[in-house]
Formats: sequence, C-alpha cells, structure tokens
Amino acid sequence: MATEIQVPQLGESVTEGTIGEWLKSVGDAVAVDEPIVSLETDKVAVEVPSPVAGVIQSLSAEVGDTVEVGAVIATVEEGATGAATGEEAGRKEEAAQEGKEERSASETASAASDASQTLSPAVRRAVLEHGVDPSTIKGTGKDGRLTKEDVIAAAKAKGDPAPASAPAPAPAAATTGERREERVKMTRMRQTIAKRLKGAQDNAALLTTFNDCDMSAVMEARSKYKELFAKKHDIKLGFMGFFAKAACLALKDVPAANAYIDGDEIVYHDYVDISVAVSAPNGLVVPVIRDAQAKGFARIEKDIADFGSRAREGTLTMDDMKGGTFTISNGGVFGSLMSTPIINPPQSAVLGLHRIEDRPVVVNGEIVIRPMMYLALSYDHRLIDGREAVTALKIIKEAIEDPTRMLIDL
Repeated sequence: MATEIQVPQLGESVTEGTIGEWLKSVGDAVAVDEPIVSLETDKVAVEVPSPVAGVIQSLSAEVGDTVEVGAVIATVEEGATGAATGEEAGRKEEAAQEGKEERSASETASAASDASQTLSPAVRRAVLEHGVDPSTIKGTGKDGRLTKEDVIAAAKAKGDPAPASAPAPAPAAATTGERREERVKMTRMRQTIAKRLKGAQDNAALLTTFNDCDMSAVMEARSKYKELFAKKHDIKLGFMGFFAKAACLALKDVPAANAYIDGDEIVYHDYVDISVAVSAPNGLVVPVIRDAQAKGFARIEKDIADFGSRAREGTLTMDDMKGGTFTISNGGVFGSLMSTPIINPPQSAVLGLHRIEDRPVVVNGEIVIRPMMYLALSYDHRLIDGREAVTALKIIKEAIEDPTRMLIDL
C-alpha cells in the first residue's frame, strides 16, 4: 500500500516552502520517522519524516521547487523493506563495479541514520564531502547530536586534507585567463531576509545613536569568576549575558524601546523577549530568549549556546524565532568596529555590539589604555524620541561599566 507524504504545517502564517534537499531517493528504504526531505521556509529548514516504514516509490518535486502546505511530495510503498534491501544491494554492487566512492559515502550516512542517528542537512553534506563514518564520531550538539564541526574535526583527525567533493580548479581557465560567472538562485531564507530588511528601511524612520563602553569591569568579572561559574552552571560566562541583563534594565526605564507600532496603536510589553542574531549556514537567524528579565546569567548563556549550536546544525524551529521585542546583534565576533544595525520588524530597536580593542581614553584627567567597545542603538524614530534612545543606550553603557547596577536595579 502506497502512503502519500505531504508538506506539513510549517508554522503560523507560513503557507509554502522550498525543496532544499532530498535525503532519500526513489528505491531507498526508509524507517518510521526517518527524514526524507529538507524543506526551506522563510526562517528555518524543516525535515519531513516518513510516517511509515517502506520504500520510496516516487518523488513529486525537484530541489528548488516551491511546494504548498498539504501538497503531496512523495509516496512510500509501505512494508516493502525486503524488496528495498535487494534493490539497494544491487545498486551497491553496481556502484562498486563502477568505482563510485561517493555512493559508498552516501550509504555510510544512510546506515548511520538507520542506527537512529538523525543528521541535519548540513551535517549530512559534511559527512558525504569528507567520507567519514558518522557512527564513529561523538556528537557535541544537543542530546549528543552531531554537528558540522564534529565531522570536520573527525576528518582532520584521520588526515583528510580537504572535502572529497571540492574539485581542483581547472588549469585551462587559469592559463587562458577565462572569466566566469555563476548564477545561483537565492534561497527562500535569503529572499525573506532581503524583503524584511528592505521593508524596515522603507517603513520605519531609522536612526542610530552611538556610544562607547569601557569593558574593563566586565572583563575583570569574567576573569575572576569564569572557572567557578563554569563549574557550577556547566556553561561559560560570556559577554552576551551581561548585555542582555543591561538591556533589560534599559528597556524597563525606556519602555518605548521595547514596544512596536501596530497601525495607529503602540503595543507595549511588560516582559523582555530578546532576539539574538545568530549566523546560520543559510543566513542570519534571530532566535528568542523568552522572559530575559526573569532569567539569570547562566540560563541566558545556556539559551544562547543552544541557539548557536542548533543554528549550525540547522535544527532551529519556527517557534524558536517567533516573537521577540528587542534584538541584540554582535558583529564584534566577526571583527566589526562600528555599524548601523537595522531593526527586526515589527520591533522598534536593535542594539549592535562590536569588537573590543585597546584605546587611549581620559580617566580622571589622565590618558590610560582601556578595552573599549563601540555600542550602536538603531531605532524607529516614529516611536522612540532621540532623548529616549540616548537614555537607553547610556543605561546599557553604565550597567556594563559598573555591573553592580544590574544587581541593585539601577
């Protein structure tokens, strides 16, 4: 009996997705709940599992096709595992005769998946590229899942100098000076990012205010307590926890920076849900730290670490990024000195963090060297006045320069 595989509900207000990668081919055996395809939505990649065990009978869409929720994209012949095993054995024998090493790598990844090790699309590609056996690698991701970094580290450990799928440049192009162009269709996520950022510029009255911040106190606190903090909470003490708590103080005193415009109304919040900009393989994503005002440093740091890990694995969900009342974007990890971040609609403000560098500053009439960071607050001037924006950024600066303020709510 053939079972149809349909595009599932992908999230609130999401009606369609794009075929990002087929994880199974026609004739492949599939287990119950084993992913067969990766769908790209506006924000995340979603793996669609098979509801039954059997053999892939047909695939109804190609990579890059747009499919609507409820559309049939594949069929599985239920209970045909034995036939699939025979067909798969025949394919393996044919591949061996033709010397197809890439097929062998694919079977290794499939075998690992059958051993109940779920691989994200990014990890699956890395396994195929490096030709490693994922079942022999210890995962460092959530619940022991493999990450792309785990695969690369394992490949380096066994002396794999480069991905097997990365071909050497053609010498002919180098000698003839041939110039080439490549056209690649934008992913759905990249298209959505482009539309949202352009929409923010078109609809909001964007303005950015700057300040600089002496990081000495925070760096000293981290250095003094990092070992005790890690031992007690099993997580490293980072800078983002300090800035998240400092932002909560500022948003409490300047509620407009934690609000947004809805038609001719202003929506205020008595809570702070902080969107944290995280780099993912397909672009920037902004998972949300819920109720940051009620969380301690350890919980915030654990949330951020979890988001970063799952962003690299491609396992963030729509719910992870739903909502958010304020955004923090840390361009400093990439070396940025200063920037004017763009708000994340419908939010009205975003805090931009930058790299820390030693600079000469005047303290008590003397020139001293201090670790300084430029801070930027971009905001929607339709809702937030300049005085409020400057005040909010000043509160963040003062809380970072004197972390005691975060303990006594100043």
